[in-house]
Amino acid sequence: MTVLDLFRLDGQVAIVTGASRGLGAAMADALEEAGAKVIRLSSREADLSDREAVTRILDEDAEILVNNAGIIRRASVLEYTDADWDAVIEVNLRSVFALSRAFARRLVERKSGGRIINVASLLSFQGGIRVAAYTAAKSGVLGLTHAMANELAPLGINVNAIVPGYMATDNTQALRDDPTRSREILARIPAGRWGTPDDLKGAVVFLASRASAYVHGTALAVDGGWLSR
Repeated sequence: MTVLDLFRLDGQVAIVTGASRGLGAAMADALEEAGAKVIRLSSREADLSDREAVTRILDEDAEILVNNAGIIRRASVLEYTDADWDAVIEVNLRSVFALSRAFARRLVERKSGGRIINVASLLSFQGGIRVAAYTAAKSGVLGLTHAMANELAPLGINVNAIVPGYMATDNTQALRDDPTRSREILARIPAGRWGTPDDLKGAVVFLASRASAYVHGTALAVDGGWLSR
């Protein structure tokens, strides 16, 4: 087996949530390019705020789960509503736990290993501005990644996270449209540019493949150097 063979996903099945566009679509494309069959889930196929529906979307034969789906609500802390808080926490954190739990149970029942890849955020490490619920949820995703890795690694299930930097997606459109905020953000990124969804392709294939067999509980930053600044 060559080094390149370690990155192949031939014959494997992957589920990617939030895969209709942006980061999710690029990661789903990457997994397919590495040989996996990919089940792409978007809000049209699965409402992740529906607690009864969440576990029904899992494919029995899947070995890889990418928890990418997320929403964002922007407002100051003083004006943030309970409804917006609940919506963000439900989709961005609670559903990640529910899907991961159901997925891990199926892997254990089948006596097979697998991969859970969560999508965290720079705001898993920082506070951000006007995104209190998003920050809380993404901080929770990072903690959940560590907690699940501790328990599931002995069962042959790798749990890790990708930490995207400031990416040119719908979620950051408001920031990119604000000349002051966009200038401030770019000034701090050592790479000197906004990231693109394609920048996550290598990371997701690595964490989904045998190349990361001994990687557990890691948060892999793909951020142009932001966190090192």
